[in-house]
Amino acid sequence: MTDTTSASSFSSLPLAQALLQNLDSLGFNKMTPIQAASLPQVLEGRDVIGQASTGSGKTVAFGLGLLHALDVQKFAPQGLVLCPTRELADQVAGELRRLARSIHNIKILTLCGGGPFGAQVASLKHGAHIVVGTPGRIEEHVRKGHLNTRSMSMLVLDEADRMLDMGFQDTLTTIVSALPGRRQTLLFSATFPEQIERMAKGYMTEPVFVKVQAERQDSTIEQRFFKIEDSDRSQALRQILSAYFAESMIVFCTTKRETQEVADTLSAQGFAALALHGDLEQRERDYTLVRFANKSANVLVATDVAARGLDISALDLVVNYHLSRDPEVHVHRIGRTGRAGAQGLACSIYSDREIGKLIRIEEEMGESFFPEKVPEAPTRSLPEPSMITLQIDGGKKQKVRPGDIVGCLTGEGGIDNAQIGKINVFDFSAFVAVERQVYRRALKKIETGKLKGRRFRVRVMK
Repeated sequence: MTDTTSASSFSSLPLAQALLQNLDSLGFNKMTPIQAASLPQVLEGRDVIGQASTGSGKTVAFGLGLLHALDVQKFAPQGLVLCPTRELADQVAGELRRLARSIHNIKILTLCGGGPFGAQVASLKHGAHIVVGTPGRIEEHVRKGHLNTRSMSMLVLDEADRMLDMGFQDTLTTIVSALPGRRQTLLFSATFPEQIERMAKGYMTEPVFVKVQAERQDSTIEQRFFKIEDSDRSQALRQILSAYFAESMIVFCTTKRETQEVADTLSAQGFAALALHGDLEQRERDYTLVRFANKSANVLVATDVAARGLDISALDLVVNYHLSRDPEVHVHRIGRTGRAGAQGLACSIYSDREIGKLIRIEEEMGESFFPEKVPEAPTRSLPEPSMITLQIDGGKKQKVRPGDIVGCLTGEGGIDNAQIGKINVFDFSAFVAVERQVYRRALKKIETGKLKGRRFRVRVMK
């Protein structure tokens, strides 16, 4: 095992000059610990297991490995990246395209469930160098003969522990069995349970194990622990969220059923709360993430599995509704707040039955935590979210772009550009966040205006 927190220059690596120049233009001067520990091994062609959390820079680590080994003159799939969810696959593909800006005529294709299958088959017929996708959809393309795996020399398993949590073990085995035996395999995982160890033995050849601790030098996370009776857990959560109310808060629950029940209870208590768990359809999941990321909902109640890979940059408060059985998961949860130098707060609710979990967390983190009294909820009413999301019944397939939406909203009699928040455009719909005080004007502008020379239906998302 290599355990390191050192960082060094990308220029020390045997990368092509064009890749190094592009890294410099992107502002990537020094490697993160996971990059410094894994990239030399990756570039040597070794199989690598990397244990690192979300936000550690692992995509750049395996992305540079993929691009370094690529023969762009050979127009056939040479690298395959498997991700647990469509959101993560889209993020990875986007990062790979940024890293590959200096490579002419490279094609990176995304194949995920929830997208039109026929269009993906057509894209595959035109060829690709690197394929990024979710296990279910990749397996389907392999099984039906649409995805040629004969030229694949590198396999990347991103967030492998989450893919196992989601029940993809058999699917992964089917995919791996279709790949050439002589290949390089890279596996990245936030945790390293026994199932990952078994997976590594089955899929990899003499892998190098690299582990880095999450960097927290530039952030401050305050932890508070509240000991309660089990019957008071729901009330304690309401008081904590009310007392420490912030623009973006996430509550971690243990099961899908509990997640939905907690979200429903919070909504009934006046919180703008949404549930995120494995029973949601992909479209429901997309809409939930859009509303939370654009600040038109304050509370996201989620399971660990569903929350992995979330691209939410600023979380003010993390609440553990129950303590996690795995102390590494606890560290991963609270690490979602206090990023980029911001002050973060993590609150954990526990009862007598969870003392053993608390002890394991203390041992993992090397410090002791003491119970505090649950704060009293303020008497004031809860603030409403600062933004409201408008859903437009037109997207990429109708050639709608973010610039078209901004232009429509800011035209004569419209709203200011500063009053527009995040815009997300999907295949057949688009979402735009606007400040609450101007949403009626924004709604009318889109209802009566035109996008791409035509009118689209628009509604307020509830």
